[in-house]
Amino acid sequence: MQRVSFNNKNSVFFNALKEKVDAYFKSNNIRETGNYKLYLKTIFLSLSAVALYTILVFFTPNVWLSISLCMLLGINLAGIGFNVMHDGAHGSFSRKTWVNELMGYSLNAMGGSVYLWKYKHNVNHHSFTNIEGMDDDIDIKPWIRVHEDQKKYWYHRFQHIYWVGLYGVTYLLWIFVQDYKKYFTGKIGETPFRKMDVKEHFIFWISKILYIGAFIVLPIFKVGLMDTIIGYSVASFVCGLVIAIVFQLAHVVEDAEFATPDSPNFKIETEWAVHQIQTTANFATKSKIVSWFTGGLNFQVEHHLFPRISHIHYPKISQLVRETCEQFGVTYLEFPTVLSAVRSHVVHLKYVGRN
Repeated sequence: MQRVSFNNKNSVFFNALKEKVDAYFKSNNIRETGNYKLYLKTIFLSLSAVALYTILVFFTPNVWLSISLCMLLGINLAGIGFNVMHDGAHGSFSRKTWVNELMGYSLNAMGGSVYLWKYKHNVNHHSFTNIEGMDDDIDIKPWIRVHEDQKKYWYHRFQHIYWVGLYGVTYLLWIFVQDYKKYFTGKIGETPFRKMDVKEHFIFWISKILYIGAFIVLPIFKVGLMDTIIGYSVASFVCGLVIAIVFQLAHVVEDAEFATPDSPNFKIETEWAVHQIQTTANFATKSKIVSWFTGGLNFQVEHHLFPRISHIHYPKISQLVRETCEQFGVTYLEFPTVLSAVRSHVVHLKYVGRN
């Protein structure tokens, strides 16, 4: 597919916004990367994940407590992805490159591949948000139809019902199917990515083997086959569901646009920054608990505009983004709560599934 471009000749909106954001960091004499708050959160999330794993595998409690702890482990792993891996992979966790790379590799410890994720997320998704054929995040075909330009099947009439079950298995599909498909085809969706060097090939396979050993093989020896299947299924389902919901609420809701190039040369006649706002939504930004757990991904508008700025700064930056949107007449999409965003997602799925 031909690469899409934007009309950035006169990026007046983003230039005005960036000037305000740069002035904010300079006047307050603070860095754009993470600080002690992020580092303490990383320690807490990492230690709690290790503790939950240790209890479940080596000191397995009764069945109902074990299931509850497996659910908690799934939530905990999602939290690591939101806060540690996400900032690290975007290079916003620390000023030190090696620290960012180390934090990014936490995804490999959870069964994924940060190398592939960077191309899928940092390049395709952030550059071409909600553009069919370019943004792999909206390619849930054929199971979910997220916009009207995608092919419709009869079962899409029920996607606003079965999305919960489908989202829950996305984590398993990600680490056991999609990563391998990308690895062997050399493509993210329709877009080829740079070939791995020897180091990355080694990391890919070793991390996959170690993950299977730690989360499947060892537990089978310690607690048995059936208990491992049940426990791992619960943890992975919860993790997948939480991750999918957070990312879907950012782009697949009412009033979020799905852009199509306006001209034969695949050019979108909107500057890139405005396109990001038109295709992105915030939710529950006044909730410190939601912001803490999601790693600021409820401030998705700010994240898409400034992905290399750590999420701990998004609450302050959002004030500048709102101000600039009002100045230029750009609609700033936000839902007050998680529940209202979920409701909007379901309404959108129902509409697209039937029209």
